[in-house]
Amino acid sequence: MKENVSNPIFSITPFTLLDYAHKSACILWFAGCNMRCLYCYNPEIVLGKGTISFEKALTFLHFRKNLLDAVVFSGGECLLHKNSIQLITEIKKMGFLVKIDTNGSRPEILQQLLENQLIDYVALDFKAMPAHFEKITQSNLFLPFEKSLRLLVESGLPFEVRTTVHSDLTDTNHMQAMIQYLEQQNYQGNYYIQHFVNGANTLEKLGYSVRELEKEHLSTGRIKVHFRG
Repeated sequence: MKENVSNPIFSITPFTLLDYAHKSACILWFAGCNMRCLYCYNPEIVLGKGTISFEKALTFLHFRKNLLDAVVFSGGECLLHKNSIQLITEIKKMGFLVKIDTNGSRPEILQQLLENQLIDYVALDFKAMPAHFEKITQSNLFLPFEKSLRLLVESGLPFEVRTTVHSDLTDTNHMQAMIQYLEQQNYQGNYYIQHFVNGANTLEKLGYSVRELEKEHLSTGRIKVHFRG
């Protein structure tokens, strides 16, 4: 995929209390993605081009030192971009915590970040099991995702797993299989199910999504299921 190296960041959200628990943060939204999830809320970011350089982002953050706790890397897929490790290194030197929102498709980059202790929290998107992964993401990137999950489990770094659910694409059986898979991968902790927001501007036009999953008892002894949205 061709990327805009000079201006990789689509936009900056200057302040949020919602994206990093118990922390004040800003969000760097990276343009481009290697998946085309049918329910994607950020088509303009996934399909668009960046407008902000790393240098401009660092200048913005310089004036936020001691005012914000953390920087969230999101997108799109933030780990696609060249020199992302260099940017994270500079941000860590400024004293910020760093959170990564990722689809798990770049385990080699994630491994370097873990080995160099450059990240503090990760939100890992679990799209689907292999049988449905390609339909939902329009990609064949399940194996890289699996490697990223294993890296995070083995690392001991605090992280969460999350899944966006549209009732036409994901049902109770799918979710039970995904939870069982997470247990097999030795994941334990919180699993966040994010309801599709009806009426949102998405990559593909989808029908109305019903919220039937909340009627099911999905939590296990090792995995606590929470609903968002």
